[in-house]
Amino acid sequence: MLDAYLSSQEESLLGRFLEGLAVFTAEKAQGAKGKSSTTGLDIEMDKAGIRYLVAVKSGPSLGNSDQIEKMKDNFKTAAKVYRQNKDALPVRCVNGCCYGKQATKSEDHGDYLKLCGQRFWQFISDDAEFYIKIVEPIGHKAKERNSEFLAQYELVVDAFTDLFRKHFCGPDNLILWDALVKHSSQAPASQAPAN
Repeated sequence: MLDAYLSSQEESLLGRFLEGLAVFTAEKAQGAKGKSSTTGLDIEMDKAGIRYLVAVKSGPSLGNSDQIEKMKDNFKTAAKVYRQNKDALPVRCVNGCCYGKQATKSEDHGDYLKLCGQRFWQFISDDAEFYIKIVEPIGHKAKERNSEFLAQYELVVDAFTDLFRKHFCGPDNLILWDALVKHSSQAPASQAPAN
């Protein structure tokens, strides 16, 4: 359970880091406006006479259909607000994915472009090799944090193991399955089934 929880947390941390790196990259390379005031958008930038409204995601698996519809609604709202400006450029919305590959042949999804991995990093940096150039610094930073993480991880595992033995193991260190099942699944007395 700890490994599953930590894996989920690592994915969240990596996603936030990559999204922040994408915003920073677009600001430096394109003069983009990072962290848009519009809900759901992360980057606003002008490139080749087009205003791009970008929602940055860590990977290409955005989620369920409700999440995709929400992103499309955010795009439509932002584009509508932007077009009210009398000097507005043509608008194009982009779902930028920090890693992965495009699942379909076309990047054009009608309401928006979906750019993944190399194509996304090239779009915001104007460098076709940028996606490779960022790997080494990311790896270096991860290595710095890894030994610190492992030490803390071992302490947590030891503490959980001690608690598990105390509450769910007998003197012979065999698991007391009845106690474990009751702890994880038994309804509270107030919700016990009626006879």
